[in-house]
Amino acid sequence: MKQSAYQNILKSVCATFLVLFMALPVQAELNILDATMGETDPSPEVSTAQVRHFIKDGSAVVLDSRRMEQYVAGHIPGAAHIDLKVGSPEYIAEIDKLLDGDRDNMLVLYCNGPNCGASRSLAKLLVEEGFTNVHRYQLGIPMWRTMGGPTVMELEGVVRIYDVDRTTVYFDARSPADYKKGTIPGAHSVPSEQIADNVLGRAPKPGQDMNTRIVIFGKDGAQAQELAEAMSKSPYHNVNYYPGTFESLEKAIHQKMHKHK
Repeated sequence: MKQSAYQNILKSVCATFLVLFMALPVQAELNILDATMGETDPSPEVSTAQVRHFIKDGSAVVLDSRRMEQYVAGHIPGAAHIDLKVGSPEYIAEIDKLLDGDRDNMLVLYCNGPNCGASRSLAKLLVEEGFTNVHRYQLGIPMWRTMGGPTVMELEGVVRIYDVDRTTVYFDARSPADYKKGTIPGAHSVPSEQIADNVLGRAPKPGQDMNTRIVIFGKDGAQAQELAEAMSKSPYHNVNYYPGTFESLEKAIHQKMHKHK
C-alpha cells in the first residue's frame, strides 16, 4: 500500500477519534462546596453550598438532629431544634409545625458528620411517617466549620464553657467606647466597625491551634454575626457567635461567677 494511502487511513482514524472525543459529555469542574457523600438512602443528600442557599432564602427548613446540649454548643445559623424525644408523637407534631403542616415541604437534617447516624435514623423515620421531601446534609457540622461557616452558640452553651474551657478566646465586637465601659472578664476588643481597617489583623491571635474555639459577642446578634463571618474567612475554623444581647450574656456570666464564689 502506498504511503499516501496510509496517511489517508491515519487521517480517517484520527478524525473518527476526534468526533467521538467531542461527543463525550464535558465533566463540570469539581467544587468542594458542592460535595456530598453520594448517599441516597434513606434520603438524598445536599451539599454545603445548598445549605448556605437554604439558610439565606428560607427555601427549606434546616433541622439539627443532635441532642440539645450539642445544639446549644454550636449549630448552623438558622437551624431549628426540637427538644423532645425523637420519634415521639409530640416530636413529629413539632416537625409538622416547622413545615407549616405540609409534609411535601423540604426538610434538611444534619448532625455530627459522616459517621454520625442521627440524621440517617431520623430521615428513615420521617420517610416512613409520610414526609416526602426529606434530605440530609450528612457532612454535617464538621464540614460546615471547615468550609468557613460560623456556628451559633446559645446562651446555655456559652455559660457552660465559660471559665471551664480555658482555651476559648472571647472577642467583643462592640465599639471601643462600649468595651471600656465594661465587658465579660477575659474578652478582647475586636470592634466590628473596624473590619475594613484590618481589625482582625490586629486582634489577639488564639494560638497555634487553628481549632481553638472562638466565641464572639456584640451589642446584639447581628453585630456578633458580622464579625464572626469575617473571622470565618481566616484559617481558624471553630468560630462561634452569641445571637443575643451583651446585657443578657453579661448577666448570665455574672450569675455563674457569683454562684461559684
